[in-house]
Amino acid sequence: MPTNILMPALSPTMTEGRLAKWLKKEGDDVKAGDVIAEIETDKATMEVEAVDEGKLQKIVVPAGTDGVPVNAPIAILLGEGEDPSAVVAPPPAPKPAAPAPKPAAAPTAPAQAAAPAAAPAPTAAPQPAQAAAPQQKGERVFASPLARRIAADKGVDLKSIAGSGPHGRIVKADVEAAKPGAARPATAPAVPKTAAAPVPAGALTAAGIAAGIAHHVVPHTSMRRAIARRLTESKQQVPHFYLTLDCEIDALLKLRADLNAKAPEKGEGVYKLSVNDFVIRAAAAALRRVPAANAAWSDEGIVMFDAVDISVAVAIPGGLITPIIRNAESKSLSTISNEMKDLAARARTRKLKPQEYQGGTSSVSNLGMFGISHFTAVINPPQSTILAVGASEERAVVRNGKVEAAHIMSVTMSCDHRAIDGALGAELIGAFRRLVDNPVMMMV
Repeated sequence: MPTNILMPALSPTMTEGRLAKWLKKEGDDVKAGDVIAEIETDKATMEVEAVDEGKLQKIVVPAGTDGVPVNAPIAILLGEGEDPSAVVAPPPAPKPAAPAPKPAAAPTAPAQAAAPAAAPAPTAAPQPAQAAAPQQKGERVFASPLARRIAADKGVDLKSIAGSGPHGRIVKADVEAAKPGAARPATAPAVPKTAAAPVPAGALTAAGIAAGIAHHVVPHTSMRRAIARRLTESKQQVPHFYLTLDCEIDALLKLRADLNAKAPEKGEGVYKLSVNDFVIRAAAAALRRVPAANAAWSDEGIVMFDAVDISVAVAIPGGLITPIIRNAESKSLSTISNEMKDLAARARTRKLKPQEYQGGTSSVSNLGMFGISHFTAVINPPQSTILAVGASEERAVVRNGKVEAAHIMSVTMSCDHRAIDGALGAELIGAFRRLVDNPVMMMV
């Protein structure tokens, strides 16, 4: 009988994904192990391999579809000798019963309730001829999560829209084509761009934020929603405190230049060290010297980590990701440097594997390359520390009563006060500074 190809779970926490691209088309022969599609999660793009062989008889979920639930049928595979007329496209799998977490600080319902009474709303925009009929009152509405979010922002009643997706499913394009306020008399109408209108206090709907201002709305990606959710939870649930020190890095800069000058130009063992490589090594070595800080809070007790795995923030289009240098305390600077270059390159093309960015015992975020001298970073739970690294600046320092110039780098460590007290945090960042000030100590 025909076999359903299902949306895979690419990580333990994945509940939905975006079907980015089909690498096979309907009618193509498929062998076990063939890569047939690419799936985007909130962090990476992963390839989907066929586990059976046959013919790709029907693609159920088209490329570019967002919010496809795990285990939803995405295509149908027909085995040898099976009758194509027996193929019936399955309906999309329903979303889990629990509602998806909403972006931080975006309470659209209270804002809508406080808005002035709406004028009679226009009907939804005409739909393509092949679209299904609008949903009837009381009938269940099938719509992608992205379509639901856009509809909530625009004030569009999904029941008034005819879906053009598989089996009448309402997708992003359907909602974007609908007029704001369609069949939603209880919701305030969208404010015209040319007219200013009062916005209720606390309103964070797209229309409310940009009332009276010419604008357009860029829909959230799954990555941006994940970042918003996790960091909001961190600031709400994790009691942060901050410790700042200035590190003198002249000796580090000299050692870096000397090591790079002696590095092989090609072949095995090639490397080129950056200041950030020294920062990662020093952060790992400091945690090894202060093992009580290599820990995380849990309701059952303090989790003490045996290894030091450093997550490093990497900016990518649409957000950031934190690939991990595993066992960083036992690796050489050249190994850390080469691993970091590889991880960062694959992060920017969304080719990291889940195990390469999930976990970590502490984080480093370096904005020095952007000229930022000082900042504080938000802890990435369940970790307890993150080190924010600023740019190196030449400043005046006093030595033995004389004013001299030195290269100073400011660092600020954010700590989870549940797992790390002030004195312990001070001990950790002090150990980091001693290693940066005397970089030869990183080698032992």
